[in-house]
Amino acid sequence: MRKVTFSQEFFKYLFLLVLVVSFSSTYAQEDATSEEAKSEETAAEQTEESAVPGGDPAKGKELFNSLCAACHKPYSDAVGPALHGVTERREMDWLYEWIKNSQALIKSGDQQAVALYEEWNKVAMNAFPQLSNQDIDDILSYVEQPKPEPKVAVAAEATTGEAQSGGGISNEIVLGILAFVLLMLSVILILVNKTLNRFAQANGIEVKDDKPKGKPIWVAFAENQFLVLSTVIVMLLVVAWYGYGGLMSVGIDQGYEPIQPIHYSHRIHAGENQIECKYCHSSARVSKHSGIPSLNVCMNCHKQIAEVAPETQAKGEQEFNVDYNAEIQKLYEATGWDPQTQSYSGESKPVKWIRIHNLPDFAYFNHSQHVTVGQIECQTCHGPVEEMEIMYQDAPLTMGWCINCHRETNVKMEGNEYYEKIHEELAKKYGVEKVTAAQMGGIECGKCHY
Repeated sequence: MRKVTFSQEFFKYLFLLVLVVSFSSTYAQEDATSEEAKSEETAAEQTEESAVPGGDPAKGKELFNSLCAACHKPYSDAVGPALHGVTERREMDWLYEWIKNSQALIKSGDQQAVALYEEWNKVAMNAFPQLSNQDIDDILSYVEQPKPEPKVAVAAEATTGEAQSGGGISNEIVLGILAFVLLMLSVILILVNKTLNRFAQANGIEVKDDKPKGKPIWVAFAENQFLVLSTVIVMLLVVAWYGYGGLMSVGIDQGYEPIQPIHYSHRIHAGENQIECKYCHSSARVSKHSGIPSLNVCMNCHKQIAEVAPETQAKGEQEFNVDYNAEIQKLYEATGWDPQTQSYSGESKPVKWIRIHNLPDFAYFNHSQHVTVGQIECQTCHGPVEEMEIMYQDAPLTMGWCINCHRETNVKMEGNEYYEKIHEELAKKYGVEKVTAAQMGGIECGKCHY
C-alpha cells in the first residue's frame, strides 16, 4: 500500500544519513589523532636534541646500553647512582677522568671521588679508557634527556579536550540527537498509520489485509509424518554428536589461561627481548620436568630493570590492562629486594604459581628426552610462546596428538651413537631413509604408560 512504501523509503534515507554522519565524525577523529601524532613526533624530536654541547643522544644510547646499563639507570638509582643531572653536579673535566679510570682518581686523593666511592659502599666502577671525550659527551647527552612521559589514551584525551573546549560536537551528542529524531519520527508514522486506517473505515473504504490465511504452522508440521520423523532423527544425531564431543573433551584443557599472581609477559621476554626458553626453564635440558624458574633467575635481570620503557608501559595499560612496573614491584616484595638500598632484606614470600600444562599421573613424559636428545623446539608443544602476553595451553596434549607427532617426526641420528647403531637396520626394515619415532618404538604402550 502507499503508506507502507512511504515508510520504507523514509527509513532507508534516514539510515543513509546516519551512516554519512558517523563516517564523517570518524574521519574527523582520525584527522585529529594524526595531528596529535604529528605534534608528538615533533615533541619527540625536540626531546632528542642534545643536552650536552656536541653530544649525540642516539650514539650515546648505544654506548650506554652496552657499557653502562649493567650498573646505572638514567632516572633512578641501581648499583650506581642515577645519571640524569650528573653534568649539573660535576664538572665535565672531572667526569672525563672519573669515567676513564675512577680508581686512579680515587688513589690520587680527589675529595669528590673518595666521597662518591664511600657513599656507594666502595663498589669499584669499571674503567673505560677506550672511550674518547666525544663518546662520553654522547653518553651524557643521552642520560640528560628529560624523562619521557607515558603516552596513554592520546586520541581519547584529544577528543575529550575538544568537546570541553567547545571546538566541536562529540560523536555521542550527534548520534544521540539522531536517535531521538528517529524515535520521534517512528512515533509520528505510527500515529499517521492509525489515523489513515480510521479515516478509511469512516468513509467505508476497505483496507486490504496482506496476511495469508491458513492452518497454523505447528498444525501443518504435526500432520506431516515425514517432517516429524526427519526432525526427530536430526535432533538425535545432534544430541549424540555434541554429547560424544563433550565426553571426549573431559580432562582436555586446551586454551586454559589462568591469571598468575605475578603477571609475566612471554611476549616481552621471549619475543621482544629474545630470551631463550631454557634460560629460565633450565631443568628442561636434564630433567623430566621443565621446572618453575626460581625468583633468583628473575632477579638476574630485574636487579637493574626496576621499570619498563614508557612506551611499553603505555602499551600494557592500553592493550592488556597490565601495569608492568607494579608487577616488578610484586617481584621485589616476594624476594625481599629493596631497589633503593640495592640489598635483600631476608624476608621473602612464596609465589603461588598456577600450573598450566598438567598431564595425568599415568602418562610419562620426559622433557630432556625431547629437548636435549630429540632437539625439539619448545614451540612444537607449547605453541607461539613468544607471542603470548598471558601463557595458555596451546595443544590438546591428548594421547592421539602425541601419537600423531611420533608418527610424523623423524628421529635425528646425527651425533647419537645409540641411534646410529640401529638406524641402518631399521631403515632397511621399513624401506626408508629416515626413521620416525613411531618406527623406533615410540607408540608402544610401555613408552608412556607404566
